[in-house]
Amino acid sequence: MSADTPSGFMHGISPAALAGPTLYPWDNGSAIAELQELLNAHGFKLRVDGDYGYITEAAVKEFQRQHKLRIDGIVGPKTRAALKCTLQPGCRVLRLGDTGADVGALQGLLQVCGYNVHRDGIFNRETHQAVIVFQKEHKLRANGVVDFITWRVLRGKPLPETSPKRRSWVLNTRKWW
Repeated sequence: MSADTPSGFMHGISPAALAGPTLYPWDNGSAIAELQELLNAHGFKLRVDGDYGYITEAAVKEFQRQHKLRIDGIVGPKTRAALKCTLQPGCRVLRLGDTGADVGALQGLLQVCGYNVHRDGIFNRETHQAVIVFQKEHKLRANGVVDFITWRVLRGKPLPETSPKRRSWVLNTRKWW
């Protein structure tokens, strides 16, 4: 483990899962949208719009403060590693291309369920296909996206109860339309 890696580094996460460009305030694009999703997974409430404006910068600085990192608003290797290695499994929706400790946890759960996937923290095509097969086998929407429902089933927990749909019309005589 290098000095650049936070203490929350999870076994089985490859360095490639933590790689990425340095992000600066006022940048924009898909890397910023991923940053905003990671910050939201850590409890911040940001609009995911791919624009590194002052609200995103303030969230990055607060995250850096909470994790005892240099507070500069720049997402370099240390901040990125902290963002990706301290994620709790199930705190965000996972898709093809995502990386982080939660992806490593997903791959570990897939291995426990008997799927032959490599645990490296990178949601690649192999992981995507295993998720689709898992979803089909458990009669879930087989789209390869790991949402709240897929996480619950992977962990062996029951699905939440759904309320019965109302099948009758309600007549409100007080409204005129």
